[in-house]
Amino acid sequence: MAKRAIRQPCVPGTAEVRALFSDTGGWDPLGDEDRDRSYRRRVRPFSPRQEALLSAIDERNLVVALGPAGTGKTYLAIAKAVEALEEGRVGRIVLTRPAVEAGEHLGYLPGQLEEKLSPYLRPLYDALGERMGGKRLRTALADGSIEIAPIAFMRGRTLNNAFVVIDEAQNCTYAQLKMLVTRLGWHATMVLTGDPDQTDLLAELSGLADIARRFESLEDVAVVRLDESDIVRHPLVASMLTVL
Repeated sequence: MAKRAIRQPCVPGTAEVRALFSDTGGWDPLGDEDRDRSYRRRVRPFSPRQEALLSAIDERNLVVALGPAGTGKTYLAIAKAVEALEEGRVGRIVLTRPAVEAGEHLGYLPGQLEEKLSPYLRPLYDALGERMGGKRLRTALADGSIEIAPIAFMRGRTLNNAFVVIDEAQNCTYAQLKMLVTRLGWHATMVLTGDPDQTDLLAELSGLADIARRFESLEDVAVVRLDESDIVRHPLVASMLTVL
């Protein structure tokens, strides 16, 4: 058996210390001081438009949040929904997305309908998990205080005492959005989020831009438009969106 190498004792002041990574300076998305934001009870805005969105959700029953990817539209809406549920201002949270296939086919996924939709609804689960934690989220889903469903399941319902988030609304037709916004009931808040420039529908079929334009004339509805300066993902995202 080979002998083990004898470890030399470390004498203070003699060991050479070498940095594993060079100091590149500037903001590092992997080392940002706000990595623990999921543990904060309340989210804080990173830009004036995000602050305007949070204020609009507090003051209006219907809010339309438009903006490119990474501007925090869905995350802020879900954070306010969880806040409202925990404070007892609503009795449930309803989250919905249109089941539009972005190049893939849900029918080829294994399992029943709920299992097929689960990966598609993953972004909503992720945002909820960050705000609530996995155990509390599973409990809320089991007792019905949080419901996640595709758009098709919303027809004919009246959503009272609820916080409703309609995500990826750019993939809804005008008729679908008209159906959805008229589900709004008493003591309820509804937030539509989406980016009209990233629709998976034909441009003339997406109804989000038209709905937002019409709602801007209503005093009791807030339409908040975010842009590339509000992106909170990796700095390259904003740069890429200027050329894509």
